[in-house]
Amino acid sequence: MPDTTEEKFLRAYDMASKTDQKFAPDVMLHFYAYYKKATQVNGFYAPPTNEGDIRNAFKINALLQVKNLSKQEAREKYVELVEEHIGEVT
Repeated sequence: MPDTTEEKFLRAYDMASKTDQKFAPDVMLHFYAYYKKATQVNGFYAPPTNEGDIRNAFKINALLQVKNLSKQEAREKYVELVEEHIGEVT
């Protein structure tokens, strides 16, 4: 029986969580946005904002870039990102 996208996504998340690799900030933002979109429960997630907090501004921008993806598409993109930067998800 072939794996579901959710099972593969969970294995990819496990791989990403355990890696010691360091990634460029833009790659980290992609991991963040795809994960948040793939795991959202009710509506659109937005991190809390503090005036002048550039990190949250980048996070919000990354989330806006994936807002039109379905959960399924976000899971697939997350798996692709893991496979591109960490290794094959088995």
